[in-house]
Amino acid sequence: MSVLEFLDPNSVMPSLRARAKKQVLQDLSAQAARRLPALDEREVFETLLQRERLGSTGIGDGVAIPHGKLPGLDRLFGLVARLERPVDFEALDGQPVDIAFLLLAPEGAGADHLKALAQVARILREPGMLERIRAARDASALYALLTHTSASQAA
Repeated sequence: MSVLEFLDPNSVMPSLRARAKKQVLQDLSAQAARRLPALDEREVFETLLQRERLGSTGIGDGVAIPHGKLPGLDRLFGLVARLERPVDFEALDGQPVDIAFLLLAPEGAGADHLKALAQVARILREPGMLERIRAARDASALYALLTHTSASQAA
């Protein structure tokens, strides 16, 4: 699975201003609802909060992958945000998060949801990738980084 299947150039936020985990989730939910009008912002937010209650989606190295499944969604949807300032996300390694990759899936997505999560994690674990993401100058550079890596892995 390629990240191109669920991320597009308009789904990149190069400088999200948020001061806390809850605000990051609210801002990601609002952006997702703007991109997919069939989604209810509050429902997205509640889904993400419910998932966070099971355990933080902060996976370490300054990265979080908030995710959830939603009824009424007809495809996988991704959104990536680079935070202006790191926020405490209760990550596994205790480090604050400055890169968030939102992943939403249809309620019945099953294995596709897991494949997409694995693909995002694989991209973010590539040597030097986090540094390149943090250094990207704008949304198009950030998108190109993520999709070029994904396309080369899928080949």
